[in-house]
Amino acid sequence: MLDAIMKIFGKTDKSSKDIARDRLKVVLIHDRANISPEVMKLLKDDIIKVISNYMEINKQDMEITLANDETSVALVANIPVQRMKHSSKIPK
Repeated sequence: MLDAIMKIFGKTDKSSKDIARDRLKVVLIHDRANISPEVMKLLKDDIIKVISNYMEINKQDMEITLANDETSVALVANIPVQRMKHSSKIPK
């Protein structure tokens, strides 16, 4: 959690070894969950579409990944919100 916050503010003290290890973890998690990169892209696009109905988001900086422990896999989304939309603009 702290890493995500630090990343948001552009501060990181991770070495290239740590970054490579984190990327490998993401690849392994996706592999274990049997979700292809294409499906992850479709999922991300759908999430953007739905959330954009209610708020303006920074699509370039959002991150959607899978995290797992020994018993489950979780979808983890870090979506920077720029502002909420007015209720009159929300589709009915």
